[in-house]
Amino acid sequence: MATGRPAFYEVLDDRFRTEKCAAGDLQLETLHVGSRWAEGPLYIPAWRQLIWSDIPNDRMLRWDEATGAVSLFRSPAGHSNGNTLDREGRLITCEQGNRRVTRTEHDGSLTVLADRYQGKRLNSPNDAAVKSDGSIWFSDPDFGITSDYEGVRGESEIGANNVYRIDPATGEVQLVADCFDAPNGLVFSADESELYVSDTRAGFIRVFDVHEDGTLSDGRIFVKAREGARFDNLRFDDRGHLWAAAMDDGVHCYAPDGTLLGRILVPNKVSNIRFGGQRRNRLFITANDTLYSLVMGVAAAPMVV
Repeated sequence: MATGRPAFYEVLDDRFRTEKCAAGDLQLETLHVGSRWAEGPLYIPAWRQLIWSDIPNDRMLRWDEATGAVSLFRSPAGHSNGNTLDREGRLITCEQGNRRVTRTEHDGSLTVLADRYQGKRLNSPNDAAVKSDGSIWFSDPDFGITSDYEGVRGESEIGANNVYRIDPATGEVQLVADCFDAPNGLVFSADESELYVSDTRAGFIRVFDVHEDGTLSDGRIFVKAREGARFDNLRFDDRGHLWAAAMDDGVHCYAPDGTLLGRILVPNKVSNIRFGGQRRNRLFITANDTLYSLVMGVAAAPMVV
């Protein structure tokens, strides 16, 4: 198999090279070291800044693209994990410790969007995705209640780890998928016809058909993690590749047919990835205590944040 790049990229299929997946920087740029467990990077174009979560330290940090400076964004932060933007540019945050999903308004105040399902407390919301109709979809594993390290130790009132949808009109929290051991990252395809969800404990990425009424169907396994890998969050690029944070196995790149095309080798355990930058072609990677980035030959999929 042709490689075309040095060891920083592992090319497993020629498409990884010919489709420009390995056409970026030849090494990682270290932007910050000093988190205890970095997660949830989110690039905010209006600020030209990246924010991310430092879960055990119960804080959120920010990196300024223009100056390279790192500063405190929020503390305490509810042991925040995943972050995203809604269609009005407001910050959506999964707070593991507070067992809720919140929205930061433009004036800086917080609105609680979801903290219960059918009267029972959520486990520990992990990651969120916003659909173009304004609905917010989030995963709710038990990672934040199993110990005091990433949240607050507690019991699951729901008794299961599920994926939910917040209705944009009513605010109702709706169960959309309950077939997971530990749902984690989730992302819509560019046309929003499919939802991809990683199941960290089961070692799968599942894909569902998305319907206009906010329901899912035909849940199926898209890929199974290879030995040594566990999936965290997911991102699509503008060429239709699915990129996955794969913990000890770096960053994986999958073709639409599920073929593993190649990997970005990362020295630390990868928790999360996010495209950003002014051209949306800078991949930000959180891994253990470090925030990395690299400029790539692909960019973020349109309409996906």
